[in-house]
Amino acid sequence: MDLFDAIAQRASVRAYHPADVSDEDMRRIVDAGRRAPSGGNKQPLHFIAIAERETLDALAPVQEAFASASAAVAIVADPAASRWWLEDASAAAQNMLLAITALGYASVWVEGTLLKQEDMAKGLLGVPKEQRLIILLPIGKAPEPATQAEKKPLDAVLFRERYGSG
Repeated sequence: MDLFDAIAQRASVRAYHPADVSDEDMRRIVDAGRRAPSGGNKQPLHFIAIAERETLDALAPVQEAFASASAAVAIVADPAASRWWLEDASAAAQNMLLAITALGYASVWVEGTLLKQEDMAKGLLGVPKEQRLIILLPIGKAPEPATQAEKKPLDAVLFRERYGSG
């Protein structure tokens, strides 16, 4: 799938049909994350590829999406390694969401509900105490064609040369 098609088609999906997410696809998804921009090129991130049903089910209290996901990726950040760790994690997540879409899978960015249960999820995944488990991305097949949430028209958000000028 073309990059611009992936951008236009990426949608937040919270329930999945079973899918065979190959090791090669997982490597491609995580590689997209590690290639994201990094403030000062500090690269303070690590990624956990998750495919065991038991682990995915144990993550379901974070968000029910994990109960039907076939795989997931966890983004772990080291706040001591870079002051831009959150921005780096966000860029990595976006790259991975686009890769997931381009490969024909679906996902959703899980952060808000994760933060409330970060300690539990860190314990489950063996994340060191001083690290942050900041984003989880469940992966599966959408049960029906997913549509992107409505976005404002481009002309409503694009200015030329100066704010407010068309």
